[in-house]
Amino acid sequence: MNIRFIALAVLCGVSTVSYAQTLQLPDALQRSIQNYEKIKAKEALVKASQENTNYQKSRYLPDFTVLAQQSFGTINAQNGPMYGYGGLGSAATSMPLAEQNWNAAFGSLYLANVNWNLFTFGRIKNQVQLARVEEKQAATDLEQEKFQHQVKVGAAYFNLFASQRIKYVQEKNLERAQVFMSTTVSRAASGLIPGVDASLAKAEVSNAQSARIKAYDMELEYSKTLSVLLGEEYQSFTLDSVFTGKTPQLSEYHGFSSVDSADKGGDNLFSLINHPLLLWQKSKISGSAQSEKIQRSQTMPSLSAFGVVQGRGSGFESNYVQDNSAYSKSYQKGVGIDRGNYLAGVTLTWNLTNLYRFGAKVKQQKHQTTALQNEYHLIHEELSAQAQLANAKLRNAVDNFEETKIQIQAASDAYRQNTTLYRNGLTTIVDLTQSLYALNRAEIDFEIARNNIWQALLLKSAAEGELSVLLNAIP
Repeated sequence: MNIRFIALAVLCGVSTVSYAQTLQLPDALQRSIQNYEKIKAKEALVKASQENTNYQKSRYLPDFTVLAQQSFGTINAQNGPMYGYGGLGSAATSMPLAEQNWNAAFGSLYLANVNWNLFTFGRIKNQVQLARVEEKQAATDLEQEKFQHQVKVGAAYFNLFASQRIKYVQEKNLERAQVFMSTTVSRAASGLIPGVDASLAKAEVSNAQSARIKAYDMELEYSKTLSVLLGEEYQSFTLDSVFTGKTPQLSEYHGFSSVDSADKGGDNLFSLINHPLLLWQKSKISGSAQSEKIQRSQTMPSLSAFGVVQGRGSGFESNYVQDNSAYSKSYQKGVGIDRGNYLAGVTLTWNLTNLYRFGAKVKQQKHQTTALQNEYHLIHEELSAQAQLANAKLRNAVDNFEETKIQIQAASDAYRQNTTLYRNGLTTIVDLTQSLYALNRAEIDFEIARNNIWQALLLKSAAEGELSVLLNAIP
């Protein structure tokens, strides 16, 4: 009792959040790419790659550094070599003194430094180009992700539609079984037929009710799948009824009458060059080829220009070596500018070891490019085969749909005939039940066959990389 009450509450809860408006397939495809978190993540990666391109462009600018330093300390020095490991060390500017003392005063240093890589033999240029290629790669990755996701949404949409139609068929079957049971129970109560017929009729109603519940359970499952792909909360959907009574508007452009040409490698397969998955793979090949250029440019020298302007101040007087009392501890005395210098020049650096070191890196990158090219050809072959398979499946789906029309007509005639015969006592309940089963099976096969045409057209769209193949076929 409690379990039934909970189940009823769950079903009512699902019905209260159902859409009041019909969910059109194009609308579902659009909403899915707006809400799905993985697509949002790839959109963020595209923006990140754009900022990386801006950063690489900024490397053309010179380094401009300014420094202001004020210090307080002693200036004892002595003759002898000194090496600051790792570029770290301290220096005291003074002539060597006869003995250690602890006289201290303020000192200052102000400088402006410019370093400009005038010519890097293509290193910066190739880095900028690689950033642009990576930006394009991120964009093509986003587009193929959107396309693949929309294909999944389309498949979930048609799966949900099929489950709703199967539930509708089972509801019709339940209605027939209930009418059949009502008649049978009434006649059995009047003694016109055996009482066991009434029991069998009740069992048939129970079986039909069970089939309807199972069909509804399947609908709930596909509703969950579609909700997740749309990036929305779990809910039930009212789908476009155009798929109920219509089949795709197929033309030669859609491949309906070009299956034979497709099997022979027809011209319709040339459109695969613009498939989002192939475009993404081509962008990865371009990125690898650009990395080859960068590795090759690492073997070249660099020509840089530099310039320094500096001013210094000190609390120690010029005769401090002769007179150790010639200094002042005044802050203002030490932080002024007493001396100035400038320095300008150019630097040519060339690490000759890189000629050998990066030779192996260039070869490594070439092999990676070759691997990506091989993957591209494999993907192209798979998509070509998939396109041909989709054309064949579409033809078979249409042919099968025509066969189910014959089956449903025959099953309907048989059910009407056996119903009339049973009411007149000319056949058994077993024959009537069998005709009821056959009609139910034929109706389900009919709905599935019609849905399979749309599914096959979706498969064709996925193989050719054009959802318009599917959307343009909707009446």
